[in-house]
Amino acid sequence: MAFPVVLDTCTLFPIALADLLLRLAEARTFRPLWSSEILWELERNLVEKGKATPVAARRRVSAMRQAFPDALVENYEDLVAAMDCDPKDRHVMAAAVRSNAELIVTFNLRDFPIPALRDYDLEAISPDDFLLDQLDLFPESTLGCIRQQSADYENPDVTVDEIIRHLEKLGLPLFSATLREEFRDGARHLGR
Repeated sequence: MAFPVVLDTCTLFPIALADLLLRLAEARTFRPLWSSEILWELERNLVEKGKATPVAARRRVSAMRQAFPDALVENYEDLVAAMDCDPKDRHVMAAAVRSNAELIVTFNLRDFPIPALRDYDLEAISPDDFLLDQLDLFPESTLGCIRQQSADYENPDVTVDEIIRHLEKLGLPLFSATLREEFRDGARHLGR
C-alpha cells in the first residue's frame, strides 16, 4: 500500500497543484488523507477568495470525496488539544496522528515545528520537496501525470511548459526546474 500523506488545505487550493497531487494519488504513488475540516476549509476558501462559486466549490470537494473515499480521516478531534503546533493547524496534525500518516504536505512549514512532529514520527514537507521526491521515486508516473494533465486541459489548451510555469508561480521552483530538465532531456532523447 502507498504511504499515507495528509494534504493540508493550502496544497489543495491551487487547482493545478491539487490536480497533480490527486493524479499522483490515483497512480498510487502515495495515499492522500484529509479530514472533513480540511475539506471544509478548502470549500470555504475557494468561495471567499473568489476562485469558485459555492456550487462549484462543493462540487470539487464532493468529487474529491468520491474519488478517494478512504482518504477521510475521522475520530481525530480528541487529539486536537494535545497537538503542539500552530493552533489553527492542530486539526491537521491531529488527523495525521490519528491516521498514522508519515507526512504532512503543506506550504505552512513554520506552523508545524519539528519538535512537535518528532514525538509522533511525523514530518512536514513543502509541496516542492514532496513533488521532487515523487519525481525521484516514481519518474514515469510523475512525468506521465504532467503529460496527461496537459492533454486533459481544453478550452483553452494548456501545454506542459505552461503547467510547469504555473507550478513555479505557485511556489514550486525546484520541482519546476527539474521538470524542465526532464522534459528537455526526454525530448532530446526522442530526437525532438
